Amino acid sequence: MSAHEHGHHKETFITKYIFSLDHKMIAKQYLITGLIMGVIGVLMSILFRMQIAWPEQSFGIFKTLLGENFAPGGVMRNDIYLALVTIHGTIMVFFVLTAGLSGTFSNLLIPLQVGARDMASGFMNMLSYWLFFLSSLIMIISLFVESGPAASGWTIYPPLSALPQAIPGSGLGMTLWLVSMAIFIASSLMGSLNYVVTVINLRTKGMTMTRLPLTVWALFVTAIIGIVSFPVLFSAALLLIFDRSFGTSFYLSDIFISGEVLHYQGGSPVLFEHLFWFLGHPEVYIVLLPALGITSEIIATNARKPIFGYRAMVTSIIAIAFLSTIVWGHHMFVSGMNPFLGSVFTFTTLLIAIPSAVKAFNYITTLWKGNLQMNPAMLFSIGLVSTFITGGLTGIILGDSTLDINVHDTYFVVAHFHLVMGISALYGFFAGVYHWFPKMYGRMLNKNLGYAHFWVTAVCAYGVFFPMHFIGMAGLPRRYYTNSAFPLFDDLADVNVLITVFAIVGAVFQIVFFWNFFYSMFYGKKATQNPWKSNTLEWTTPVEHIHGNWPGELPEVHRWAYDYSKPGHAEDFVPQVVPMQDGEEELHH
Repeated sequence: MSAHEHGHHKETFITKYIFSLDHKMIAKQYLITGLIMGVIGVLMSILFRMQIAWPEQSFGIFKTLLGENFAPGGVMRNDIYLALVTIHGTIMVFFVLTAGLSGTFSNLLIPLQVGARDMASGFMNMLSYWLFFLSSLIMIISLFVESGPAASGWTIYPPLSALPQAIPGSGLGMTLWLVSMAIFIASSLMGSLNYVVTVINLRTKGMTMTRLPLTVWALFVTAIIGIVSFPVLFSAALLLIFDRSFGTSFYLSDIFISGEVLHYQGGSPVLFEHLFWFLGHPEVYIVLLPALGITSEIIATNARKPIFGYRAMVTSIIAIAFLSTIVWGHHMFVSGMNPFLGSVFTFTTLLIAIPSAVKAFNYITTLWKGNLQMNPAMLFSIGLVSTFITGGLTGIILGDSTLDINVHDTYFVVAHFHLVMGISALYGFFAGVYHWFPKMYGRMLNKNLGYAHFWVTAVCAYGVFFPMHFIGMAGLPRRYYTNSAFPLFDDLADVNVLITVFAIVGAVFQIVFFWNFFYSMFYGKKATQNPWKSNTLEWTTPVEHIHGNWPGELPEVHRWAYDYSKPGHAEDFVPQVVPMQDGEEELHH
């Protein structure tokens, strides 16, 4: 079908920008929504960091943002501290890193890089975005509930989350959290099914699975993990709603609350942990794999050489996906788990280090002796490799049941997962934005602002999470709104102040990125068709967006995506649409 048969009727503002069926526009909608949710999530972390650094001090900003009810006299209430931690975790994990990263780049790149006119189902794609938007809205509305938002941690363990009378945050705020997450899961499943079908069915002529760019492989496998594991969280949330509202006791056994004996019996909160972490651990890789895929593409492009070990990279993506679904028990070593079962989960958890190491070594080998173009996208990609390694090393400690028990629920865990999942995925997100911004908006981002953004962000990220390893090893528990009641921790107070200062500087400096992003969208330098001299198909489409991506015929693919600096060619890049020469050998191993 040619682009002209795609019905180029005059689009109104609503059909073009709001209820758009075009995957490129839906990618932008995900991106902007993800950025807005990111601002809210980071702002919350700054508020609770200020409370940890200067406990029970009065701050004008608390009074302004939280109001007299939640911060009487400008002093944060202890239950509101827990609520901020809960909603910060939920927003960053699901709404920014899952939807912002997968939603943006799966939508933008899958049709463009496989050579398709659009997603398999444009309508379902639009629906998945609007369900995501609705769930974001409900999550934000829950912040304004009189009794306060959900406050039982982003893992919402019962009985705290199952008994509406337990704490103020267990009331309406918790119900809204569950409704929001149920809608979010529906959105995520719709998106994932669409991505999988598009990759399997809509590849252009010549685009075999072994010629797919690693970005598409990563996004494809991520979607499969989502389809396997998100329904389990849905069932967990559904049973929790039953326990809260309909008197069942899936997660509740004999419970006393302020002297009153409740009539629940037979349930187990550990059942919830199993169901939650069956999604919760694959979730780490739902967040991380797209970032690693983006990094593969950017490092190969900017090192001007083929990605090292293409097939090993694909195999490691698949191995990580499989192993990530059989390691959830390592979050539960202190839940009274049978030590034998603990040793099984330890074994599978340590196994996942192997494919992860394959990826890290392959990135380093691709960089080795490359003709490196150090643009902001490349810096963020190299930053990702750095945090992936440093964060991954502490994962080996936490994956061992006997070692984990000593640091479980301390700041050591917070440091580990923020580095390996939070910061790494965020770097992948930024790298992707810097790299594909010209494709999305037809203009270039300011390079010098990009450099400043990278270096300040990188220094502040390590400034925040590196010291946390040490206060964690000293035994400082997470989720305490003040440690002043424990003289044991007095010496660590200064470290918490240092961490908070780094967090505030790093958060405020993101304004540079936002200025660069929104200013360049309208006034940036006009982009050429292929600014990075890249091989993948998306750079063969016109700079001006058209519905259907390519005017006329779809491109035909003749080679894999990584023919950089190939001997026998005048240029140091050979796009996938260039036919093979006589006697030219096809690489991809």
